[in-house]
Amino acid sequence: MESDSEFRSRVRAWLDDNLHGRFAHLRGMGGPGREHEAFAERLEWERHLAAAGFTCIGWSEKHGGQGASLTRQVIFYEEYARAGAPATVSHVGQELLGPTLIEFGTQDQQQRFLPGIKNVTEMWCQGYSEPGAGSDLASVTTTAKRDGDEWVITGQKVWTSLAHVADWCFVLVRTEPGSKRHHGLSYLLVPMDQPGIEVRPINQLTGTSEFNEVFFDGARTGADCVVGKPGEGWGIAMGTLSFERGIATLSKQIGFRRELDTIAAEARRNGSFDEAVIRERIARMYVSLDVMRAYAVRTLGKVDTGTAAVAKLLWANWHRDLGELAMTVRGARGLTVGDKYDLDDWQRLYLFTRADTIYGGSNEIQRNVIAERVLHLPREVRQ
Repeated sequence: MESDSEFRSRVRAWLDDNLHGRFAHLRGMGGPGREHEAFAERLEWERHLAAAGFTCIGWSEKHGGQGASLTRQVIFYEEYARAGAPATVSHVGQELLGPTLIEFGTQDQQQRFLPGIKNVTEMWCQGYSEPGAGSDLASVTTTAKRDGDEWVITGQKVWTSLAHVADWCFVLVRTEPGSKRHHGLSYLLVPMDQPGIEVRPINQLTGTSEFNEVFFDGARTGADCVVGKPGEGWGIAMGTLSFERGIATLSKQIGFRRELDTIAAEARRNGSFDEAVIRERIARMYVSLDVMRAYAVRTLGKVDTGTAAVAKLLWANWHRDLGELAMTVRGARGLTVGDKYDLDDWQRLYLFTRADTIYGGSNEIQRNVIAERVLHLPREVRQ
């Protein structure tokens, strides 16, 4: 039987052998704020990964995975980040919807959708946030009504990452008229290529537009495309968010360390490292990153909302601070751009990390979750 160290060696060797030739230029490409980079080539790379059995490795063999242990999943993500492999394009399907269907979906839904996720032949996006329901997700107003053997969806979603390239969207909708807050919500799987859906890009400070508005005007999906029971979508939606903050966050942290190492090297190169304040800030970032990793390792396998909220607060604020440190280290050079607003990597990092503390649940919402569900403090008064 292959040991964990042998597994690590095999993954490392495969990545070293395959990130060459037509894939060599993809190293370090993609990720939040940079999803526009070589998207078609990254999609090809990920299908190459799938053919080698390196997608969805934590899924059970029954569902098409390898049944890899938590340790081996961490090893894979560590080696993937170490190799500088490109950011995946199907993470919404692999890391969010796939585990959700395995946990809550019917056998028919699993058989229909899991192979396309694993083989990267069907792309997914997440339809949660709305103009009036961002971090306060329970305020969604997008509705779905049953019409024979179909659901008919009307409403609007916003900040929908990669909706412009997705084949399907999992959408949180209100299916019980007059219901309030967490009650009466359902979790639907909706095909994107149909007349009742319009996708409009949102231009960001970075000059890119990986986020979108999605308008549903009589869009339809089958009655069998509801995950769980109608009206019980809130619990399933929370399950999806818990999966979002699982093992993959460790690979995110390895990417963070690579960014921090580069900033520290730049500080040494331009002399700003000689300033005691800069040295202290860099040292604090390294210490904080180690603390964040220790927390992630300690809480592996936990999917409760309190653990997820703490993890989100830790990495979001750390990454925002890293963007600010990058601008400080670069000094005046970080304040200028070319005639075509051609941002460099550090300017894009600084601008995009402002969003880290907002998307996926703002800092304020995460603190409320910790206060109410972990510390059992009195609930916030809502109007």
